[in-house]
Amino acid sequence: MKFYMTSGTYEYLKKIEEKHPNETMLTMQNPDTALLIHETSGATLFKEPRKYEVIDSSGTFDNAGFAVLNNIPVTDEGRPLFEHRFKNRAGLIENEPGFAAIRVLRPLESNTYIILTLWNDEKSYRDWQGSKAFEKAHVKQEAESGIDKQPHIFSSPSYAAKYYIPEDE
Repeated sequence: MKFYMTSGTYEYLKKIEEKHPNETMLTMQNPDTALLIHETSGATLFKEPRKYEVIDSSGTFDNAGFAVLNNIPVTDEGRPLFEHRFKNRAGLIENEPGFAAIRVLRPLESNTYIILTLWNDEKSYRDWQGSKAFEKAHVKQEAESGIDKQPHIFSSPSYAAKYYIPEDE
């Protein structure tokens, strides 16, 4: 499965989504920008998208009201270890109230993986952050031998982008 992203104004991107109702697309925004995502086994409709391959997924875009994109720059030699970790994740997030979807995205033209999580609302995401499931999912990062302690795995610090998905009018 392929995954594409493009940025622009919310109104413009929403028109693209509405023009293609049979495609799996979702328009979201934050105070700085808007983002349109497109998941497909075919070609994208975007002219110059950021391109990814879905290496793990669960859930659907339905009922999503809040999105978090964790951007994680990974070195070439770190890719196998990083992907192994996510392909063997515990899968506890799927049981959290308000969870809608997760996509682990391998970059096709950069070094930055994206872990996309979709939630019914921001409160559900914040509740998950305070949960035992969150703690368990992130325990390896803090361990002495955790993935973030391995040499040459991350090329620069990770960062998160948060978006709201307005309800259809």
